[in-house]
Amino acid sequence: MANKIDIKTVDEVAHLARLEFNDAAKEEILNDMNRMLTFVDKLNELDTNHVAPLIYMTDEKNIMRNDEPEITVTQKEALKNAPKKDSDYFKAPKVIDQKS
Repeated sequence: MANKIDIKTVDEVAHLARLEFNDAAKEEILNDMNRMLTFVDKLNELDTNHVAPLIYMTDEKNIMRNDEPEITVTQKEALKNAPKKDSDYFKAPKVIDQKS
């Protein structure tokens, strides 16, 4: 293993993450972080020269349905619960003042 994490590194990471740990928790985190480094070092031993980069996690393709217009809600149904409306449209308060 090339690098080994020490308590000082755990303290620096905890400070950056704005976390506080007691000594027992620091030791546990130190062990976990070193186990992660050991795992990554083990992965680095693999020969990946002839392995194509993984772009997608699966070979599945998105299958989209055709977008065909249909009336699912009538204008009357859409306006039914509107707090303010006229015969054809929603009414909303004016939000932009036109100044010439």
